[in-house]
Amino acid sequence: MAERRLHGLQRVLGTNALFSTAYGNVGSSIYYALGLVASYALGLTPVVFIITGFIFYLTAATYAEATAMYPEAGGSSSFARRAFNEFVSFFAAWAQMLNYVITIAISAFFVPHYLGSLFWEPLKTAPGDIVFAIGVILLLCFVNIRGAEESAGVNIGLAVVDFATQLLLVVVGLFLVFSPSTLVDNVSFGVAPEWKDFLVAIPVGMIAYTGIETISNMAEEAKDEATTIPAAIKRVVIAVFAIYALLPAVALSALPVYQQPDGEYVTKLGLSEEEGGFAGDPILGVVKQIDLGIFQGAGELYVGILAATILFIAANAGIIGVSRLVYSMGLHRQMPDRMRQLHPRFGTPWIGILVFGGIACLMLLPGQADFLGNMYAFGAMLSFTIAHIAVVRLRLTQPDVERPYRGPGNVTIRGRAYPLFALVGGLGTGLAFLTVALLHLDVAVAGVGWLALGIVVYIVYRRRQGLDLVTTTKVAVPKPVVDHEAEYESVLVALEWRSYSPGAIAMAQKVAARRRRGIHVVVTITVPTSEPIDAELPDHELAAWAIIEQAKLQAGRRVSGHVERVRAGQAGRRIVEAAKEMRAAAIVMPLPPRGVAGGTVFGKTLETVLGERPCRVIIQSDPGTPTPRTAPVGQA
Repeated sequence: MAERRLHGLQRVLGTNALFSTAYGNVGSSIYYALGLVASYALGLTPVVFIITGFIFYLTAATYAEATAMYPEAGGSSSFARRAFNEFVSFFAAWAQMLNYVITIAISAFFVPHYLGSLFWEPLKTAPGDIVFAIGVILLLCFVNIRGAEESAGVNIGLAVVDFATQLLLVVVGLFLVFSPSTLVDNVSFGVAPEWKDFLVAIPVGMIAYTGIETISNMAEEAKDEATTIPAAIKRVVIAVFAIYALLPAVALSALPVYQQPDGEYVTKLGLSEEEGGFAGDPILGVVKQIDLGIFQGAGELYVGILAATILFIAANAGIIGVSRLVYSMGLHRQMPDRMRQLHPRFGTPWIGILVFGGIACLMLLPGQADFLGNMYAFGAMLSFTIAHIAVVRLRLTQPDVERPYRGPGNVTIRGRAYPLFALVGGLGTGLAFLTVALLHLDVAVAGVGWLALGIVVYIVYRRRQGLDLVTTTKVAVPKPVVDHEAEYESVLVALEWRSYSPGAIAMAQKVAARRRRGIHVVVTITVPTSEPIDAELPDHELAAWAIIEQAKLQAGRRVSGHVERVRAGQAGRRIVEAAKEMRAAAIVMPLPPRGVAGGTVFGKTLETVLGERPCRVIIQSDPGTPTPRTAPVGQA
């Protein structure tokens, strides 16, 4: 019998894909975090980023150990469920939701500031920036409700370009503007900045590391997760620290601290546009201060457009995060089912997207970037602290469970290995949480209000469902199974859930009849990136299994089949893997109808199969499509 996987989670993401996706999210934060931190820390901004980089390193180690141990989506919420109970898991998830909402709002808010510096100044000031940002959020909500697919290749490409651009800025800046003496003169301890502002800058600086949850949330789609997840997290830490340790030093050399006539110390990095500063577009402000000669105009245009694009994608990633988290919380009965209800046509949790997208729009109305930054620090530090505590508790309660990766720095006391990285990291993030809450009353009130609202909804909903607050109760998602496995050296027929191809089944019958081979039908369902890979898609599932039943009626008892859930662009590679697993003698696929293949003779899935084929490929043309072709490899 052939060994193969049934429909479900497809582990196709390697270390490079995980790293690129995570850096695309983490790397976007510097485009606004630099200005926010500089407004508080002034000349100590580089020191703040080094301190927060160390905390990020410890936090990344915590996420690496826990995610490799339990490679499932959810991040700190999943860790808390394993270490404590469902209520603590909800608490962490609700803090994550705040992070996602703020990420959407703050990323969208800075898009018009970068574009306004290039094209139209009113976009940089209220109400132009607020209106534009709300428009960005509404557009992205609409796109995600329709279930448009993200292009993984484009996102990875942009992440690489983004990293290369930031690295180039560091290199050029070190040669042209970097000045150690200026950095020293920027600091007047206790005065510029004041100690209170310096302490506040540390949790705000953690904004620069938004996106560490990304790899955890992609854990169920990572191949060789025990090694790829820790490796990807290590690469993110190295890349981020390299940029964030040097770029602020370049920025403070180009835009040093100075004293205003009223005696206040400032840097243009932290001043608003109305005050002649670059708080809204700090990276572009740095470029404007570097003399690039004949490349000055092109450099500013390039960085401004790249920054706006990266921030636009970061806002979209936040909405995708919201949709996945809404679905996961609904699945674990942490919030009303209505919130995770899928659109009848597009199959996306449209109510959850609209609700939390609307909350992001409301948070934009005051037009206060520093408030958004502090709110993010409130939610992120709480979420990170829960993650650290969960890892410590897992070491105590589940010491014998296999840990493919252990974080660095472990202390053995009375036979127990305590994770020093989680203990120190939890202390750092916990103190940062208390700092931002105690020194900003408005943030504390808003943050506590958010948590209280979530707890009330959780308690009321669980009571109405007849559930207690701590027991994990997951919604049962029925998953059909095949009645028998595919045979070795069988014929694989690859179909898509929307259409049945009697011609492809007939061709498979002809090929299989030669040596009494079995026929195995694989039907692919493309899951939108805004949904978890195991999202409930009952209409799609029923249609896919109906196709398999039709094939059994047409070709007889030797037909077996299963359903594969894939992301956009992954269907072809998964078909090739299935053919290898079952040692298929041939792959039979229908030729896509005209207009479906995107203007090409073959669709992307078919082109991938032809390019990576492990056996003979037969392309069957049903009536109304072009002439069939075959692509033999070896003997049929």
